[in-house]
Amino acid sequence: MNWFFLQGKQWFQNLSRALTTPLFYIGDNHLSISAIVRLILLAVAVLIIARTIGEGIKRLLLTRMGLDRGNREAIASVIIYILATLGILIVLQRAGIDLRTITVLAGVLGIGIGFGLQNLASNFISGLTLLFEQPIKVGDFIEVDNLLGTVENISIRSTIVRTLDGIFVIVPNIKFVENNIINWSYKDPKSRLHMPVGVAYGSDPLLVTEALLAAARAETSVLNRPSPKVWFKGFGDSSLDFELLVWIDHPQDSDIIQSSLNFLIEHELTQQDIVIPFPQRDLWLKNPQDLSTLFNSSIVTNTSESKVFSQNGVSSEQKQSSIQPKTKKSALKSPNNWTLRDLLRRVTYFESLTDLKLRKLIEYGYRQLFPQGQIIFRENDVGDSFYIILSGAIEVISEKTGKYIATLHEGEFFGEMSLLLGSPRTATVKTLEDSILFVIEQHDLQRLLEESPSLATDISRKLSERQQALQELGLLDHISSENTPFTRIRNQIQTLFGI
Repeated sequence: MNWFFLQGKQWFQNLSRALTTPLFYIGDNHLSISAIVRLILLAVAVLIIARTIGEGIKRLLLTRMGLDRGNREAIASVIIYILATLGILIVLQRAGIDLRTITVLAGVLGIGIGFGLQNLASNFISGLTLLFEQPIKVGDFIEVDNLLGTVENISIRSTIVRTLDGIFVIVPNIKFVENNIINWSYKDPKSRLHMPVGVAYGSDPLLVTEALLAAARAETSVLNRPSPKVWFKGFGDSSLDFELLVWIDHPQDSDIIQSSLNFLIEHELTQQDIVIPFPQRDLWLKNPQDLSTLFNSSIVTNTSESKVFSQNGVSSEQKQSSIQPKTKKSALKSPNNWTLRDLLRRVTYFESLTDLKLRKLIEYGYRQLFPQGQIIFRENDVGDSFYIILSGAIEVISEKTGKYIATLHEGEFFGEMSLLLGSPRTATVKTLEDSILFVIEQHDLQRLLEESPSLATDISRKLSERQQALQELGLLDHISSENTPFTRIRNQIQTLFGI
């Protein structure tokens, strides 16, 4: 028994001697295995404490300060690195290691290691650049090297990007410094989508414009400001090439929005009987009669034109009929089914406009159907839209006093007073029958008035009349002025819109 005890004691003494034997010296201090293990444990503890403090500051302080996710992550990372660096230096000093000696040693080793760890050093410096300059931040939607995704984390060596398919990709930081980066979220997340659409030759460009804009405004993810646009890109081999341009503020959902727009565009084009053609090629034969002996069939030739066969065996007449726009099967009887061009032509201000000018007008607003008895807006609501009655009738009343003000019919407009005077709605407006209104948002009203100066003058005249009528009813405070109401309002339009 004593022998085993002596053997165990001897073994522990040898182990202790091995752990405390100096392995190498740094200045006047030596490092043994036990000292190295102790330094490693202390360094790990410092890193854990630094990360805990950084996360606590981010969660308890930075979040309450209202900072966005990217700034919170960047500030927290810098705090963690500073605390970790200070903690490591304190641990080394407490261990009796002279930091000046460490500096000299690091400089000597850095020359040799630098050549072998160039990429690591580059990523390290790039990581610091990303944290301080913040060209990208956590939460940004970016594109780099055909990689599209959201930044989830930025560390000293690499950045983690989550793709639209939910895959996490680790990208070296040097990629964000050396390459061109598309940051869809930088400052303003608004971005524009381009939706190319080809329609058959013979299609009405105005109807195509109306259909594409209707599809854009039917998609809830599309912004109303800036307004959607339609460009006529050119004349293709088999189609008239258009492009729908819309603005969105969630670029990470661009694929979903484009898919939804494609469904809506197809639906609107079908509703308007506009055909989307397919590419084709026709083969013209100069002497088709020479083939009669080969095919043992009679071919009727015409001196004015030859028979045409396409590559897939279908005659050119059949091919042409397949890509021509379909004609309406029956006359449109209900105003709800009329085109916006026809409805606008019924308004006095627009009846003489050409199709080209009407196409611009259609870009400024959209039509909306209001069933009978629906309230369009209420008294004291904030005014944000201008309305032109395309069909139907509406009634203007004051709920505050219970007074009837007016009944407006096709071709008249309303809603301008709140926009031009900067006041809340002065009355409640509701429909007396099913009505179609041309709705123009406030930001598009300026462009409309620029295109139609006569409309601006008419709005000024009508607004002055309505203002006087409301004053007589006691619904609007009297505004004293040396000028006439018309002159005052016309000057206000000129001041607001420069018209």
